[in-house]
Amino acid sequence: MLSLVLLGFGVAFSLGQNYTEPLVLEGKCLVVCDANPSAEGALTSSFGISVRASGAKVAFSALRGTNHEPSDMSNTPLTIYFDQVLVNIGNHFNLQASIFQAPRRGIYSFSFHVVKVYNRQTIQVNLMHNEYPIISAFAGDQDVTREAASNSVLLHLEREDQLYLKLERGNLMGGWRYSTFSGFLVFPL
Repeated sequence: MLSLVLLGFGVAFSLGQNYTEPLVLEGKCLVVCDANPSAEGALTSSFGISVRASGAKVAFSALRGTNHEPSDMSNTPLTIYFDQVLVNIGNHFNLQASIFQAPRRGIYSFSFHVVKVYNRQTIQVNLMHNEYPIISAFAGDQDVTREAASNSVLLHLEREDQLYLKLERGNLMGGWRYSTFSGFLVFPL
């Protein structure tokens, strides 16, 4: 297979190479001749040339700085809302709704960490993917005033899939930034 890579004014030819993955050069536009150009987010001509921008970075990290206590202290499931964003590269985490929306198809990594507030109480938190629970974290030691629950996962997401955290039971501590939710794109598909 003949691969042609054009960078700026330089031209490089490579014979017998079967690689179609683009080179990643920060801040540069890269043109790759591709036998099967199907990357989302790429502009593709009828000649099989894909032009990919360097804006493929996606990462977020949010935290909750206040306690999450339902007014009726019931076990009604509630979305966990975050009030501070530490990182939001690509701007795909909506702080007001506390929802991450995938900008492209790919493999993503997510993690969360929460701390229960009161003794003799159990918490359960679910990572929700398009309204369905994917993974959970549970803390229920009755003899501990503060106990943490954490989990992480790699997920294959499609474009516009949404993820958020739901508190299924209990109350969270947040006054010292105990509850966090983070994610990033590992690689696009």
